[in-house]
Amino acid sequence: MVLGPPDRPFWGVVPHLAPLPPADRPRERLWAHGPSALTTTEILAILVGTGARGSNALDVAADLLRLGEGSLRRLAGRSRAEWTRIPGVGPTKAARVRVALELGLRYARETRPPVLRVRSPEDVVRLLAPRLRDLDVEQFHVLALDSQNQVIRDVLVTRGLLNSSLVHPREVFRAAIVEAAAGIIVVHNHPSGDPTPSIEDQSVTRQLVAAGRLLDLPVFDHIIIAGDRSVSLATMGLL
Repeated sequence: MVLGPPDRPFWGVVPHLAPLPPADRPRERLWAHGPSALTTTEILAILVGTGARGSNALDVAADLLRLGEGSLRRLAGRSRAEWTRIPGVGPTKAARVRVALELGLRYARETRPPVLRVRSPEDVVRLLAPRLRDLDVEQFHVLALDSQNQVIRDVLVTRGLLNSSLVHPREVFRAAIVEAAAGIIVVHNHPSGDPTPSIEDQSVTRQLVAAGRLLDLPVFDHIIIAGDRSVSLATMGLL
């Protein structure tokens, strides 16, 4: 007895789809080559996450892009009913992609924050003193700088009890290496109100300077903030 044409699966069974090679999967390509290397369809596929019966996430993403006639702006203007008529796109996936488009619009409208260029210890104090001077626990920060001495990133490395922040060079330099920094400045506060470097402060500084030489990532300064006062170990000749 023939149950159906030989080219159709019996009882609605969907033929197995061969998985994409790892190099062709959008998420793998994202981390291997960066987001700018991805096509719009691949970016949408990452947002969609999964496919539908007989199709993968890339197929669903391509259908979404066709709904917008190849334009993300036109896609954003389509109705929810139009989105969810696409196989594999339910309310949850539609919402995920729609808010991603809105996030992109807000990102495009956002002005770039001013970049701080460090010319002196006072520049660092102006940046971090408002956040550190009144704390009752120690915080240890790393400022990653580019080749123009501009602050790329401010990283909180440790938050400890009074006078007991323990700092490991691995944690200090990790973020700076990720940011491809040209050098770092380390900053911490003294809740006691006295910015005088302790023996432990000086020991940590020597360890970081030595590690920076090995990594070719210099430590330009170690600044201690205490209330309205501060000191620079570089200015004191303790680097």
